[in-house]
Amino acid sequence: MLLPAMPSSAVAFRRWRLVFLVLLLAVVAVAVWWRWCQLPPQPTNSARAPSSTSLPRADNRLRGVSWVAGDSVSSLDLEPLVRAHVTWIAQTPFGWQAGAATPEIQLHTGVGHRGYWGESDRGLTLTSQRARQRGIRTLLKPHLWLRGGSGTWPGDVKMNSEVDWQRWFASYSVFMLHYARLAETSGMEALCIGTELQHSVGHEAEWRALIAQVRAVYHGQLTYAANWNAEFEQVRFWDALDFIGIQAYFPLSATERPTKAALLKAWQEPLRRIAALQRKVKKPVVFTEIGYKTTPDAAIEPWSWPDRTAVLTTPDETTQATCYAAMFETFWPRKWFQGLFVWKWYPGLQPAGSARRHLDFTPQHKPAERVMAAWFAK
Repeated sequence: MLLPAMPSSAVAFRRWRLVFLVLLLAVVAVAVWWRWCQLPPQPTNSARAPSSTSLPRADNRLRGVSWVAGDSVSSLDLEPLVRAHVTWIAQTPFGWQAGAATPEIQLHTGVGHRGYWGESDRGLTLTSQRARQRGIRTLLKPHLWLRGGSGTWPGDVKMNSEVDWQRWFASYSVFMLHYARLAETSGMEALCIGTELQHSVGHEAEWRALIAQVRAVYHGQLTYAANWNAEFEQVRFWDALDFIGIQAYFPLSATERPTKAALLKAWQEPLRRIAALQRKVKKPVVFTEIGYKTTPDAAIEPWSWPDRTAVLTTPDETTQATCYAAMFETFWPRKWFQGLFVWKWYPGLQPAGSARRHLDFTPQHKPAERVMAAWFAK
């Protein structure tokens, strides 16, 4: 028996209702997924264990880059690191100091004055979680930012009296212990307790006291990032840390476009000094920062930023890559050399970036990246 045909209006209504329900379910699914993505990882005793599908290399070296904080992080941002055999990132939150002689440090745990989500506690935690999912570990490396007055970098921090030094260490300890607890609860694998604070390292007792406080709340590896000049040889508390950290911006040339042979020869004196310290304290060495601009003068003053107004300057990718090659050839074969963090890495950076960025320190999309990846793969 034939059923009467349904009116066309009723058919259309049922179709639109079905479309509406499908769209509603899709919106709900996306909302649930987005909420899940924003949740920080729950602290666990095994948080530092890497994924079994992406274990670090057997030699356990730190194949690292200095990660630039942004407003988000995704698996797509981390994929280029995996391809380049990177196994560590350094994340850098900031404490704020009004001047080089000001003994108070301001701590900002949310989105700070620079406005970068990736420097907030939430951003640091989520970035380390995302990295761990790809087999990449985290060195948490808090820095001080001098806001104004005298001094422009942490190496200028210097108090005017012993009383002020004690006030500074008390304030700095609050700052560092916050990040030690964050590193512990987030499962970050290493913590740098200070960076380039060269005038402070003579206060050995204060640093040892801070290290003991940090050890009480954090159970990963500890280091200090000493400047390349004389600071790394002046630190007297290396024995209380797990490895020697050096900001390795050693000047290697007096001229532009040096050859690799010239750079290899220039590295011999810094190598001698570093090896002598390593023999003395019997700790492995890590370059907590090393990098070169994409400019002809990259090896003259490696710590110096490129002229930000020099957008018409022709980049020199060859010199940058040559600097990388000479550095790796000098240090990677040394058994006591435990790794390095390349300065620096911009998540999501496209090959056709700005002219200023192309002069920058990053090796991304340049021959230097291929040099780095080849050595990291060894």
